[in-house]
Amino acid sequence: MKKIFIILPLFLSGFLFSQKKPQKKPVKKVTMAKFNYHDEFKKISDEIMTNGAAYENLGELTKGIGPRFSGTSGYIKAVEWAEKKLKSIGIEMIWRMEAKAPVWIRGRESLEIKTANGEWKNIRMLSFGNSEGTGGKDLTGDIVLINSTSELNAMSVGQLKGKIVFANLPMDPKIINTNDSYLATAKSKLISASVIAKTGAKALIIRSLTTAMDDTPHAKMVYYEPDDKVRIPALSIGVRSADELEKLLKNQKITAKINMTAQSKGDTTNPNIIAEIQGKKDAKVIVLGAQLDSWDFGEGAIDDGTGIAQCIEVLRTFKALGIENNHTIRVVFYANSENGGQGREMYAAYVKKRDEKHVFALGTDAGGYSPRGFSLDMPPQRRKQIFEWKNYFLPYGIYDFDQTEAIQDISPLKKLDIPLAELVVDTQRYFDYHHSEQDTFDKVNKRELLLGAVAMTQLIFMIDKNW
Repeated sequence: MKKIFIILPLFLSGFLFSQKKPQKKPVKKVTMAKFNYHDEFKKISDEIMTNGAAYENLGELTKGIGPRFSGTSGYIKAVEWAEKKLKSIGIEMIWRMEAKAPVWIRGRESLEIKTANGEWKNIRMLSFGNSEGTGGKDLTGDIVLINSTSELNAMSVGQLKGKIVFANLPMDPKIINTNDSYLATAKSKLISASVIAKTGAKALIIRSLTTAMDDTPHAKMVYYEPDDKVRIPALSIGVRSADELEKLLKNQKITAKINMTAQSKGDTTNPNIIAEIQGKKDAKVIVLGAQLDSWDFGEGAIDDGTGIAQCIEVLRTFKALGIENNHTIRVVFYANSENGGQGREMYAAYVKKRDEKHVFALGTDAGGYSPRGFSLDMPPQRRKQIFEWKNYFLPYGIYDFDQTEAIQDISPLKKLDIPLAELVVDTQRYFDYHHSEQDTFDKVNKRELLLGAVAMTQLIFMIDKNW
């Protein structure tokens, strides 16, 4: 096919030049349209802030479908909803891309603690995603509190054998960027089930990674190492329970009783949903995406129903305004983001195999809060070009272009040397609800959500017209 596209223009040009007499209506040289970008930005903003449907779409996804965990009927319902929604805004090119997904069932779960002279007390908890269970049997043991990696390293051989480790690591409040605070805590060896299992401990309890000061537990994904001889159960508890447990452990022995029927049942496939508006100039791709799945216990509004709604809004706006895009504008709704990440890996493999030219990739997975800028993970010359557009974005509250990591579902595309960007928002409330049953539709503000869609559409427009 590439040869056809190369030879045909040469043939036609030879034919035209062979004419002795000029045509009555000579073909005009095609020139790039010149834009008043301030005007174009306002058109985009006015359209979305007046006619935007992102908030209503989010309500349909979260309230109408609810939890959409990988390997469940809820996820398939979300797939069908997304396809219908994309068709309703005039998108013709829509297809599925199957990705492997683990089938993990949470089942029943409970945690109880008992002081030296007390009765058993129930504590709210959540199993880690993909965690091993206890086979529905009670697992009991004394709790050992560890607050730092240095404390863990100071433990003598056998000191944790047969114990239940309680890792009490709060997110650092001194780190103003809550994403950075979360990642710093999440990378700790103390909340690795594999690391704790190697000490001989038989279960791991962690303080939820959250900025909230309530007793709602927040989920986390467990990663077992291939060489783990034992895969121990892992679970999280809320902040208030963690604080109370720490106080109790300072004065007395505390015993825990864990019962989890969580189990893995092999793999299935869940599809990524891909939709695009084909380019009028070439087949180069600008891709933007968000995760379609959520945890099994919540609506998944901020994580990441907001991203799905914003991506649909970008395509809707291009259609509504009749924007003639040079490159193909493609949206990917990723499968299995919460407990495996196979959707993003499958899409990157697809791009590599087909040797598709991707100009740019944009991710949104930060909760639909007020947009502040874009994190730019790309070569310096490309960053410089976006910096030069800063004045166009400033009237819309977009000023932060200094961050340099795009770590969501677009991250595997970095290996293919594709410039990446991630929508930066005000995240101060994000981790109050992240990975918890509190992540519901009512936590999202319509105006903030639409403003994020405005910024995304404006950036995609600029990339399309200038790269």
